[in-house]
Amino acid sequence: MKNKGFCDLGFAKVDIDRLRRRGFPEVIYCPGKTREEIREISRRIIKKNQVLLLTKLDQKTFAYLKKAFPRLKYNQRASIACILKPRQVFKKGIAAVICAGTSDIPVAEEAVVTLEIMGNRVIKLYDVGVAGIHRLMENKQTLRKASVIVVVAGMEGALASIISGLVCVPVIAVPTSCGYGANFSGLAALLTMLNSCSPGIGVVNIDNGFGAGYLASLINR
Repeated sequence: MKNKGFCDLGFAKVDIDRLRRRGFPEVIYCPGKTREEIREISRRIIKKNQVLLLTKLDQKTFAYLKKAFPRLKYNQRASIACILKPRQVFKKGIAAVICAGTSDIPVAEEAVVTLEIMGNRVIKLYDVGVAGIHRLMENKQTLRKASVIVVVAGMEGALASIISGLVCVPVIAVPTSCGYGANFSGLAALLTMLNSCSPGIGVVNIDNGFGAGYLASLINR
């Protein structure tokens, strides 16, 4: 059956119609899939001349895929890989990605790579958490250049509320699993962000830099 909008590989039904519906192709979440499954799904996306994006990809699997797809690029810190189309058009607005601590950078980088692949200009501001708030205040003008802001924070996750109180644009909060025992692997930060008293904050799942970057790109569009 032609034009059904997906390719049935038996183990996966690749949504080749998603680019038309959503403006960006299906993205491959790698954990739980075999290397061979990832390769075949990737092959089908590339065959349709679409951008290939793989999230939570480990380095050994990347090395395996690189043999089949020499143009595949890998960001080791973000555990994300991609093949871009030759021509990329950038959106007018600027997206800012801010993280509280150095330990939050891998999740922040996942958001950055996602935003850049989706055609956004990105500014980054790292290690400006509430333990030394003067580091953030030095960069208020940078914040105000952004059309949308992604805030990545672990521990108690308070940074998103502070930034939202300083700007007039949407803030997407990303709790991370960084923190000691009572952080409960990101649950404490998640609850703080959900209970923020500053309006204009949306919250994604723990360690979900990709989801934050994707949402920020839709807002920026």
